[in-house]
Amino acid sequence: MLGLLNLLFRVLINACRSRHDLVLENLVLRHQLDVLSRAKPKPRLRNADRLLWVWLRRVWPAGWARHLRIVRPETVVGWHRKGWRLYWTWRSRTRLGRPRLNPEVRELIARMSRENRLWGTERIRGELLKLGIVVSNRSIRRYRWHGPRRERTQSWPTFLRNQIKGIWAADLFVVQTIGIQTLYVFFFISHRRRELVHFNVTANPTAAWVWRQAIEATGFGRQPQHLIHDRDNVYGGDFGTKLAAIGIADIRTPYRAPLANSVAERVVRTFRQECLDHFIVLNERHLRAMLTDFVHYYNHDRPHRTLELETPVPSPPMSHGVVVGRSIMSGLHHVYARAA
Repeated sequence: MLGLLNLLFRVLINACRSRHDLVLENLVLRHQLDVLSRAKPKPRLRNADRLLWVWLRRVWPAGWARHLRIVRPETVVGWHRKGWRLYWTWRSRTRLGRPRLNPEVRELIARMSRENRLWGTERIRGELLKLGIVVSNRSIRRYRWHGPRRERTQSWPTFLRNQIKGIWAADLFVVQTIGIQTLYVFFFISHRRRELVHFNVTANPTAAWVWRQAIEATGFGRQPQHLIHDRDNVYGGDFGTKLAAIGIADIRTPYRAPLANSVAERVVRTFRQECLDHFIVLNERHLRAMLTDFVHYYNHDRPHRTLELETPVPSPPMSHGVVVGRSIMSGLHHVYARAA
């Protein structure tokens, strides 16, 4: 009984509606029945169906979504937006920007640059303006003659890698103890592998003491071809002469140019940031023991970005075994390796 009353109520409402709405509703329902009656396991919408629903959304904005059953209204909105994008893509299909230069002007630009090797882009543009040809500097740079292609030679990175094999750097920095005593740390570092070759600590650096460190660092047939250091008076006046006597070229950096010895300056920063700034140094013996542990960690366990995350003293990676960690320098750093 309720179903019959509902049906009669809908008939009365439809009798009061306009013929325009009834025709569109009839079209919508018949189209959806046609889509559902297609002989396929799952009815698929065609481009014509999509265009029909986009058109219905435009001409019947008040009722199209109420009678839609086979897809969601958001899907029809997406079809409309996609069609709008395709329309404007079609409208803007023509190439924008300046027209390309004709072949005669291109050949003229190449000819001028080939016959006048000293002329730049602006000069060629001036000559073209005298002939009534307006061309931008960018077009002239594109079409001018660039000369024969040069054969590829050694690149700068390769050149620098070949040169740093025999270069060491030396530097001296100070450390304050708990008793307001100033200690001096002197070290040598290799440019090739960033390896800390030698270091020592003293409270009274002298020229003789610095030269003794140089002799200890270059023992056992290991010595550089060039040694870079600053102009500190602690080296003494005859330091360069002594180096030349053992076959090492002495290279002193310019005045007030710390970047000329950037590798040594950078490792001083590493000493402070990763070691000295976290401890209070008691005396010379304490500092030497602490730096001995750090230098071993620096050379054998600390990855370096300059070396593509390898260590200065390379060791073969191990891919099997249990990962074991051990702390060094009272837990400031940890080293991880695989147990054999």
